[in-house]
Amino acid sequence: MNKDLIAIFEYLEREKGIQREVVISAIEESLCAAARKSVSGASNVTVSINSKSGNIDVLCEKEIVDHVEVPAQEISLEEARKIDADCQIGQFIDIIVTPRDFGRIAAQKARQIISRKLKSAERDVIYEEYRHRINDIVSGTVKRFIRGSNLVVDLGKVEAIMPMREYPKIEKYNIGDKVIALLKEVVDTESGGAEVILSRSSPEFIRHLLVQEVPEINDGTVIVERIVREPGYRTKLVVKSTNPKVDPVGACVGMRGMRIKNVVREIHNEKIDIIPAAEDPVELLQNALSPIEIRKVSLSEDDNIISIVVEDDDYATVIGKKGMNARLNGDLVGYEIEVKKMTDYKKTLAIQRTELADSEDPALDEPLKQIEGINSLIFEHLVAEGYNTARNLLMATPEELAKIPGISIEMADRILDQIRKQRM
Repeated sequence: MNKDLIAIFEYLEREKGIQREVVISAIEESLCAAARKSVSGASNVTVSINSKSGNIDVLCEKEIVDHVEVPAQEISLEEARKIDADCQIGQFIDIIVTPRDFGRIAAQKARQIISRKLKSAERDVIYEEYRHRINDIVSGTVKRFIRGSNLVVDLGKVEAIMPMREYPKIEKYNIGDKVIALLKEVVDTESGGAEVILSRSSPEFIRHLLVQEVPEINDGTVIVERIVREPGYRTKLVVKSTNPKVDPVGACVGMRGMRIKNVVREIHNEKIDIIPAAEDPVELLQNALSPIEIRKVSLSEDDNIISIVVEDDDYATVIGKKGMNARLNGDLVGYEIEVKKMTDYKKTLAIQRTELADSEDPALDEPLKQIEGINSLIFEHLVAEGYNTARNLLMATPEELAKIPGISIEMADRILDQIRKQRM
């Protein structure tokens, strides 16, 4: 009995899920090439492997003749009847012609072919087992590291790869650690096999963790419209509800925050912002920044830019560390986000107003009849205080206008902005 071969059969069946018949067929096919070279002059050489004992026989088909002229291809009737008593001249019979040193020679010559065939069989098993599980959450154990910090994760029947780019930089692993990840794809390798690729950096990983924790997402009541992510640091996701009675944000957070806490714990305390959906990009941006209020906003469809003004104290939060928050919000709404401090914005407007007031445009000195968006009573107060032309108003500061009864700082800003827009 060939114990080594039997052990290989059992290992491949048990650990890799490859049927014994597939392995035997691959080995038989690959050994035929070596057998033809080992049995000189023979034709129709085949290799047979006993699935139970592991014994290897090289068979050569020979013709039964009266007088043997080509021993490698013919056999006498007398010799043939020692194998099969009922055989006749003209028939063909399989003769065992296994060379004495065939095992050593065959193994040496067929090793590469066998390896390739087995990899192909293993690839088919991997495809069959995992191709329907793309985007599923799987769990395994870190087995070893390859090519730097790329992880080999033991999933049971196969070893999967989690490249360094597919898990956050803040995550550190040791051999034997348990790991949960997204089954991202199954790819062919250059050597003819297949690899299962895992990911913990993909936004889809967050989506599927939420599916496990939030029944309303699983049954379609709550829909995750969009996810953007800086792996290891922050994730932002937009949610909406198909049932007006269900709050999508509340459903994701859960009672006392337990649902979202379970997800955050799995991704090592990465921050998650859950944002109610909105069709309008400016409204969606305001939802993403809440409770911070956007004071001024301008949307340019041509340049694909949303420019916003926020209070000075909110500026750092809106921008985020190294611009991360503004960048993620831009990805979320589909526009590049430009952020200005309120003081800088007011300085810019003051400069523009001064430049306009200093211009020689005679229209600036014509008496104002009204100001769009300002009621007649406020307008009369402005005229009574001497602000009866555009130039007079442009030379005033918001603080000066705010001293007039009925005019606040906000209204003063609005009046000056309206005059500026009309004259630019």
